[in-house]
Amino acid sequence: MQKLIRKITANSFSGKGPIRILYPGMNISDGDSGIGSIGRIDHAEIHGGGTIPMHPHVNDEILSYFRSGEARHRDSEGFEETIGRNKLMLMKAGRSFYHEETMDGNKEPLEGLQIFIRPGRKDLDPEVTFLELEEFHSDNSWRLIASPTEQTHLRFSSETWIYDTRLLKGSSIAMPELPRRDLTALLYVYKGSATVDGELNLVKRESIVLTGEEKITLTALEDTEFVLFLTDEKTEIFKDGMYSGNQFR
Repeated sequence: MQKLIRKITANSFSGKGPIRILYPGMNISDGDSGIGSIGRIDHAEIHGGGTIPMHPHVNDEILSYFRSGEARHRDSEGFEETIGRNKLMLMKAGRSFYHEETMDGNKEPLEGLQIFIRPGRKDLDPEVTFLELEEFHSDNSWRLIASPTEQTHLRFSSETWIYDTRLLKGSSIAMPELPRRDLTALLYVYKGSATVDGELNLVKRESIVLTGEEKITLTALEDTEFVLFLTDEKTEIFKDGMYSGNQFR
């Protein structure tokens, strides 16, 4: 049986500044700019400092996944924290939420992802959660960092799972065991380069979309960092969030 794998190239990002924006469904769908609960992915690479002033989010669930540099976070729920390579943050905006970020990319560039996940339903109570990573990298094995269940400290209201791994040069890995059947997967290359089944090449900022049941093998051409998203497109999802919402509407 031929595998159905759709590639999203780095050219699919919009913006030319330090923050590039990917609507993962934009080039593979005529009706939804996202894929299930995966609304938008921002890949930031900021040199020096700067502040994004206090601004609102409504019905977005935002995972801050920074791998270098630091940002000072302040929000309308009263939290003030520094997030960076070993501390992740999930902001569940719900009906109303404000925050600002002061970036520090002076010692090293601030690079990471702001991941906009669609909630299971609209106007939930706002909530902010932080996670200290025990290890910076998960080498050659998948690490589950966020899910809709008690299996993780960071929890989405929609049926969404996020994993990461660093695959060392020359190493290979298969997809992780799925939490359930009939999921859609988005595999994103955060850094490095790799092959899929020895045939399809992927480099930084490229991704593939496939059904979770597809059996693939990833092989790293150099040390490569992946972020894997799983979403259940058949469950209830609110698709009109301020940033995560469907841009075709």
